[in-house]
Amino acid sequence: DFEEKLGGDDMDDMGGDDMDDMGGDDMDDMGGEEEPYGQIYACNAVYRTYAPDYLIAVDRKMLDEISLNGYQNKHPVYTYFNVHKKHLLGFNLIEPNLGWSSGPSAIFLACSHKVDEIYLFGFDYEGIDGLINNVFAGTENYRGKDQKPVYYQNWLRQTDTVVKDNPKIQFTRVTIPNFYETKFNYENYYQIFYDDFKKIMSKWQKIR
Repeated sequence: DFEEKLGGDDMDDMGGDDMDDMGGDDMDDMGGEEEPYGQIYACNAVYRTYAPDYLIAVDRKMLDEISLNGYQNKHPVYTYFNVHKKHLLGFNLIEPNLGWSSGPSAIFLACSHKVDEIYLFGFDYEGIDGLINNVFAGTENYRGKDQKPVYYQNWLRQTDTVVKDNPKIQFTRVTIPNFYETKFNYENYYQIFYDDFKKIMSKWQKIR
C-alpha cells in the first residue's frame, strides 16, 4: 500500500506518457544521465533537453526530426515497424507491433524489460482549461499553445490494457491535486502527488 511505498522501496523503472509534459530539468534528479535512481523511458521531444535511458517515438515527423539530429546513433530509440521508414537507420523496433501511442508504448517497453515497479509522469490525458498541456507546445511537430488538446481516450485505454496485463508490476501515476483522475480499478495501480513522490524518492539508494 502507499505507506509501504513511503518506506523507501527502490524504484526499478520509470515510465512516461508524453513524458515531454514533465520537462527535462525535472527528470535530471531521477535517472538517465544525472542522478541514477532508475531507468527512464521518455517520449518524443524530451531528447531535445534530456537524454533518457530509452526514447520512444511513434510519430513520423518526430522520427524524421530525431533521425536528422542523429540522436538514435548514440542513444536507444524505439518505434513501431508501421511508422519506421527504410531510410531511418539505427532505430529499435517494439515487438509486437501494437501501433499504440508513444506513452503507453513506453510503459509496454518497460514491462517487457521485466521490471517490478513503474512511476508514470506526464500522463495528464486531459489538457488544462481546454488547451493543450505540454512543455513543447508551440515548437516543431507540436500543436500551438492556444490549440485544443489531443484526443486522449486511446492513451487512456492503452494504459489500462498494459496495467491490466501486468498484474505483478506496480504502477504509480504521479500527478498534481485537482487534475484528471484515472479510474483504473486494479490492485497494482496507484495515484499519488509530486510531494508524495519526493518523500518516496528521498529514501532511495542509487543503483549505478
